[in-house]
Amino acid sequence: MELIAKILIALVALEHLYILWMEMFAWETKGKEVFKAALPAEMFKPTKGLAANQGLYNGFLAAGLIWSLLIKDLQWQTNIALFFLGCVAVAGIYGAATATKKIFFVQALPAILAIIAVLLK
Repeated sequence: MELIAKILIALVALEHLYILWMEMFAWETKGKEVFKAALPAEMFKPTKGLAANQGLYNGFLAAGLIWSLLIKDLQWQTNIALFFLGCVAVAGIYGAATATKKIFFVQALPAILAIIAVLLK
């Protein structure tokens, strides 16, 4: 179960690195494709700075999850992983409640599954 937990943590971290890239560097291209149903096309340029700020926060989540994979002490590793996975899960649940239900399945659910795997290891 420890290997599954680490794989799930790594996948959630990779997802958030992708979100960082999209929101900070590709908001007017890839972001426009991904969020076409949520924002009119003319809103991407004026919201570029806001998206970049959100991307930075996603980068912090990814950094914390990657950090948890590098910690040798099992208790600290578990605590750090649970903290950052919990942040991702809460953000995903909030996004699902306020933006689109799809965010629950794309963001919150993988984090929740990783939390379960970490708790069962």
